[in-house]
This record gives sequence, structure tokens and C-alpha cells, in this order.
Amino acid sequence: MATVPVRSLLRAQSFGIANASSASVSTLRALSLISPAYRRGLVTANHIKSQTSWCNKTYINPITSRCSRSQRAAYSTNSTTPPHTEETDDTMADSEPTGLIAKKGIELLTFSTPNGYKASILLEELKEAYGLEYTWQSVNIMKNTQKEPWFTAICPNGRIPAIVDHDRGDFAVFEGIAILSYLARHYDPDHKLSFPVDSDDYSVSEQWMGWQHGGLGPMQGQANHMFKFAKEPNPYGAQRYVGESERLYGVLDARLSGRDFVAGPGKGKFSIADISMIGWAAMCEFSGVDLKMFPNVKAWIDRCLARPAVKRGFVIPNDAAPFLNGPYLEKLEKDPEARQKFDEERKYLQESKEKYGYKYSSP
Repeated sequence: MATVPVRSLLRAQSFGIANASSASVSTLRALSLISPAYRRGLVTANHIKSQTSWCNKTYINPITSRCSRSQRAAYSTNSTTPPHTEETDDTMADSEPTGLIAKKGIELLTFSTPNGYKASILLEELKEAYGLEYTWQSVNIMKNTQKEPWFTAICPNGRIPAIVDHDRGDFAVFEGIAILSYLARHYDPDHKLSFPVDSDDYSVSEQWMGWQHGGLGPMQGQANHMFKFAKEPNPYGAQRYVGESERLYGVLDARLSGRDFVAGPGKGKFSIADISMIGWAAMCEFSGVDLKMFPNVKAWIDRCLARPAVKRGFVIPNDAAPFLNGPYLEKLEKDPEARQKFDEERKYLQESKEKYGYKYSSP
């Protein structure tokens, strides 16, 4: 029997498909690509369930789906130029990437993960601030595309995101934090999203980016695995990593007390420091973290998500909405099955904490 990735099953539930028997394997695999179109009203759940062949043949991405120009314009409230041309859509429709496709500008290789969104958000911010054009390709990590030789020649670690700067001798950069620093250094001359390298604010920004890279990202990533995706229950791992994620959000909450953003003078300014961690923070409820514990973090997330470029970054290459805190919690109010599952997960987490004597403390 063919297997279906866990993420595809989760997306299936968001479409009202309760279990694998309710739809074909091929339909479930297609859900990770078509969810943006569904959420924007371009297709319906019934269409997804009944038109399996359509799912198999059509690649829909959130900005450049095969629809009319008016539909594309309606999708983007900011009328931004789609990062792919229609010709690129056609060549990408039925296959995974097999190499680079651009000849100039920045080429982003990414997928829909908290780390992947770092790069797409900054690129959208730079596009808005300076008109920077870039190309992106979706590298499906569920198919291990990132392990293919053409990709590991760009990123030896076989992880997304990665970029290639075709205007600077096809220079390649991998690791999310390195990408943020590189793009800011070369494409943010007015420091609209960063700080002068000889300033204290630059050091502060660097410190918090390091904190995310070495702490928040790895711990919340492990929380996702132990709490959501472990092959068998692991109560110690669940409480350990969700608990450590909570501790780290306590640190961030304290930092944001009286501040709008993580780094910068006064109350701070939106910068690559915020971009480095917003992908994780905007999905922390999915990881088992109760955002009500951290009001300053919640207010900061709302400020970040109010930015048009951040919104656009969160749909490249696929819409993050099903996993963002707001939509994720809103779904619980409308879907009794989702609410029941959520309550069972939180009960399991609480019992795991009690079993091993976990008590929240930060820092």
C-alpha cells in the first residue's frame, strides 16, 4: 500500500477529508500544493475529493496559479508582480525542479517551513523597499528533492532554504540566518531592514538572530516532532521540547516588554532579527505552545503579520495559513473533530508535564 506523508494527511483534515480512506493517495499528496487555491476560493473541497486526475496534473501555487489575470490580481491585495512568469508556470506544472532556472537576480530554493519563510519574507520586503526582483522554486522536502546532486552542490547540507545570486557570479548561500545577513548586506543599502555593521544595533540584531538559530528554531522543531509526528508516544520528549520552547518564548516576551520589535533604538524597528523568528512564532500554537502565556509575543506577531510583504512571504511557495496561530485556532471553533483532537493533544501534553515534574520557568 502506498504511504502518504503526515503533512498531506494533516492538510487533508483541513479540507474535511477525515482519513486516508476518504480520498485517493494521489489526491492527498496533491493537497500540499492546492491548499492555497482552496483557501482563496479557486477550487472547492468537493472538487478536490472528486477530481483526482485534476489534482495530479495541476500545480497551483498561491500567486501564480493557472487562473486569469483578474483572479491573480484579486488574490494579491497589493497587486505585486508574480515571481514566476506564465512560461515558468507551464514548465514547473508537472515536475519537481531539476536545476536552476534563472539567469539573473536572486533565485530562491525553498519550501513551506518556518525556516523557508525567512528568505521569502525578506525577499518580499526588499522587493517592496527597493524593487528587487527574484525567482523562486519549490523544493519538495517530502520527496527529498533537496538531497539531489544539483541541490547539494548549492547546499551541501541538503536543507532548504538556499539562494543563488546570479548577479554576483552565481554565488550560493545556504542556512536561513546566513541568507538574511547576505541579502541585507548586499541589497539593503539604506538599512531599512537591517543596521549599519559598525553600530550596536547591528550587534543586538545579530545576538537575537543567533538566539533563534541556536535555540528557538531547533527546540520548537523538536517540539513539532515529539508532540505531533513521533511514530509512537514519547511523553518525555514532548514535555521536554515543548517546555523548552515555552521557556524561550518567555525570554522573547521579556525582550518585547515595552518594545514593538526585537532590535533597534527606542521601541525598535522591524528588521531581519524579527524575520529570523516570525516563521516559528507565527506557528507556535501548532507546536503545543500556549500563546496566551506570552502577550508581548502575541502583540509582536500581530504587528509583523500586518505587514503586506510578510503576508506575501508566507505564501511562497505555499500558503502557511492552515498552520498560523490565528487560522489554526479559529478552525477549532468550527470543526468539532479538530477541537477534540486538539483537546486530546493538550491533555496528553499536560499529563506528560505532570509525569516528569515540569514547571514553567524563564529564563
